[in-house]
Amino acid sequence: MTVTSDPETSLEPPASVAAKLEIPEGTFVLTYDKLDSGAIIRSVQDDAAGAIAVFIGTTRNSFQGQVVTRLEYQAYSKMAVKIMKDIFLSAHANAARSEHAVTSGPPVSPLLHCVVYHRFGVVPVGEASIVIAVSSPHRTEAFAACEYLLEQIKLKVPIWKMEVYESGKPRWKANHPPHTSGDAFDERCLPIQEDDT
Repeated sequence: MTVTSDPETSLEPPASVAAKLEIPEGTFVLTYDKLDSGAIIRSVQDDAAGAIAVFIGTTRNSFQGQVVTRLEYQAYSKMAVKIMKDIFLSAHANAARSEHAVTSGPPVSPLLHCVVYHRFGVVPVGEASIVIAVSSPHRTEAFAACEYLLEQIKLKVPIWKMEVYESGKPRWKANHPPHTSGDAFDERCLPIQEDDT
C-alpha cells in the first residue's frame, strides 16, 4: 500500500490534503485537480476485460428549488484512504463470479481494476466531483462493483460538501444521507460469491 499526501492550500483544514492509495485491489485518489474522466477510464483498461463500468458524479445546478453555483468538498484524508482500503478489499472479496466464468486454467478475478478519484475544493456546476471506473471480464460484476464502491464511499468515507447557493447562503452536508439499517446495502448491491461446498 502506498499513501502519499500534499497540503494544497492554507484555506483548507489540515486534514483536507491530496492523497493517493494504491493497493492491488484498487487505486483511490483525493485531489484538488479537475478530474480527467477519459484518463481515469483508460487506467482500468485490460485485455482480459469484457466490460468497464463507470460512474461520474457531477455538480448539478439546483437542490430543492435553490440555484446551486458550486460545491466545495473537504475530507479527513488520512482516515479516508484507510477506509477506502477496506472498501476495495471488501469489493474484491465479495464479488460473485459470473456464470460465464472460465472453469479451467488459472483463476481470473471477477474484478480486474478498480479506480476512484474524488475531487476536493471548489467543483463548479457541470464538473465531476467523483469518477469511479471498474473493469471486469463481465458486465454484471463491473456494474455491481461500481455501484457498491459509490454507495460505500458515500456511506463510510469522511468527505463533506458545502453547497453554495445563488442566494449566498451556503450549507454543509455530509456526503451521505443518514443510514439507519446498518450495512444492508452490502447485501443488496454486491452479489456474494456462493460457496461450492
